[in-house]
Amino acid sequence: MTATTLTAPLLLANDMLTGAEWSPAQVKQLLRLTADIKAHPARYAATLRGKFFALIFEKPSLRTRVTFEVGIQSMGGATVFLDHTQAARLGEREAVVDVARNLERWVHGIIARVYDQTVLEELAANARIPVINALSDRFHPCQALADYFTLEEKFGALRGFRLAYVGDGNNVCHSLILLGARLGAHLRIATPANYAPAAEIIADAKRVARETRAKIELLNDPREAVAGAQAVYTDSWTSMGFEAETAVRENVFAPFQVNREMMALAAPDAVFMHCLPAHRGHEVTAEVLDSARSIALDQSENRMYSQKAILETLLGG
Repeated sequence: MTATTLTAPLLLANDMLTGAEWSPAQVKQLLRLTADIKAHPARYAATLRGKFFALIFEKPSLRTRVTFEVGIQSMGGATVFLDHTQAARLGEREAVVDVARNLERWVHGIIARVYDQTVLEELAANARIPVINALSDRFHPCQALADYFTLEEKFGALRGFRLAYVGDGNNVCHSLILLGARLGAHLRIATPANYAPAAEIIADAKRVARETRAKIELLNDPREAVAGAQAVYTDSWTSMGFEAETAVRENVFAPFQVNREMMALAAPDAVFMHCLPAHRGHEVTAEVLDSARSIALDQSENRMYSQKAILETLLGG
């Protein structure tokens, strides 16, 4: 890391697979580093010079690919894009272990956007270079870090911050819970009965919450979750890989749509959040998504800065 007002790089695990690798103090320091990178990009313009990264994408992407590629290049690094969105998935043409062992000979880091979390874990177990989760079926830590950084920009310290998440207990929801617990936030998660976040993730978050005084409430009524919230967050009702359930989910999730009436239940200064892409007229109305209360594009922009902070922490200097 180049000389800045910050302390030395964080002592994190070599990989970033879930976000649970980070202690509460480390998450806060990552947010501070993100702010410094955003405010002073020139300080970090050469910290990845001479370093190469493999971007392995099994799923289509706009924000994740562009923010990683632009972010790495702005820090002096270079990328190689391995497109598995149309070709065979990882492990089908060649064993994941062999992909990992070959890539570590050529590049300095692997950034993977995959269907199965187990693929990331296998890459990390067999590569002696950092592996970064750019989205899996279980977690989306890069997104959640950008989300909390965006909220900190808007509201300041996040201890006790009231965040309502309504919709599917999916990968984004899991990461919001894990990081929110580490920041001391008060989370209300409202999902249909059979779509709650995984019990083991809730258990991890509640363990951390005993230290940070975070609160995690699981609800089935979205209106109860949103009442008085400072931020209202939703995501697609049907994540990639679950397209066969679309018709069923459209019916089950209809009461969870974030619309003007739903937002009216939140705090007067509440913001609307979405990780994008959004399905207008489904999980959110265009009226809310395009309103002055929406910070979805701020979240999108901040993906680049939060990911640069992760890269700087694991590989900078």
